[in-house]
Amino acid sequence: MSTKDWIEKDFYKVLGVSKDAAPEDIKKAYRKLARANHPDQNPGNPEAERRFKEVSEANDVLSSDSKRKEYDEARRLFGGGGFRFPRGGGSQSGSPVDDLFRQASQGDGSFSDLFGGLFNNPGTRTSRTSAGRGPRRGSDVEGEVTVEFVEAIEGVTVGMQMVSDAACAACHGTGAKAGTVPHVCPTCQGSGMQTSASGGVFAVTEPCKDCRGRGMVVDDPCPVCHGSGRGRSTNTMQVRIPAGVTDGQRIRLKGKGGAGENGGAPGDLYVVVHVRPHPVFGRKGDNLTLTVPVTFTEAALGAEIEVPTLGGPSVRLRVPPGTPNGRTFRVRGKGVARRDGTHGDQLVSVEVVVPESLNDRAREALHSYAEAVGAVNPRARLFSAQPSRPN
Repeated sequence: MSTKDWIEKDFYKVLGVSKDAAPEDIKKAYRKLARANHPDQNPGNPEAERRFKEVSEANDVLSSDSKRKEYDEARRLFGGGGFRFPRGGGSQSGSPVDDLFRQASQGDGSFSDLFGGLFNNPGTRTSRTSAGRGPRRGSDVEGEVTVEFVEAIEGVTVGMQMVSDAACAACHGTGAKAGTVPHVCPTCQGSGMQTSASGGVFAVTEPCKDCRGRGMVVDDPCPVCHGSGRGRSTNTMQVRIPAGVTDGQRIRLKGKGGAGENGGAPGDLYVVVHVRPHPVFGRKGDNLTLTVPVTFTEAALGAEIEVPTLGGPSVRLRVPPGTPNGRTFRVRGKGVARRDGTHGDQLVSVEVVVPESLNDRAREALHSYAEAVGAVNPRARLFSAQPSRPN
């Protein structure tokens, strides 16, 4: 990320959160905006693609404690011209500021390259020999997919439309029209930043206006990418959703995110999985759940009933006599596959069905049953448990 990005882009405003927003608020805001602007939801809408990239970039910075701290410092120091060197003699050409940016001109002009040591970042140095354009890891990308209940249990491969920020195919990332090459900005000497003097005080305030913070000047821009060096392309990636995934689970696919720069490793792809409910089956951990209706006579006298399984043959289940409503039976090995190769169980709960209407013969039979069992009050224990009141 260039220094211009750190200074000019208000990532808090992009996500619509305050500067002291908690990490969970940032995550919630990002997911809402990413879902609304995702290319899958807005096919052929370049504005939605641009917005999706923008919120992804903001989330990449604000969701990382280290990046967010560095970004806040950059905005505080640079945004208001707050980073200043003490007064001193000598010409501007020999100032510490020029020395600093001459070192940075051999790098990519990023804030972390310039001031990594200031914020105790051991991964960055500002020495002239080590500030070269080294590899830069690609950004992480987050997407969402919705799968059917059976697909979540058994695993499935789905196609995800990805928006990449690869180098422009026409200019190969230079930003210059074919046959021409960009040259080092003479104003900032390739640093991407300008220094200003006011009353003998040198202040770092803004990216170079001539090269817009890139450090390079393109005299004849590429007509395809308009000088940006980036060509947006949409492609479909086949993503494997593992068996047993749960609703809302976040899956990491290493190396499937944004492309790296200068030989850097690609970022990761994070996929949030949404599972559609099943009309019959439910899930409880590694176990599948199922409610099976039984008649009053089956529950009272006992029966052997047929029970479906998910994606397999039905099984026979013995309901013993006197089974109460809501009793749960366990069918072993018919649940969700685990990583160790074993399976959970299928939990079958019986629901005693009361007939809505009776014919004369059935009504007479029930009256005979009531007379046969005698006067039994199943609610008597509710009253006996009540404490006695004093007279």
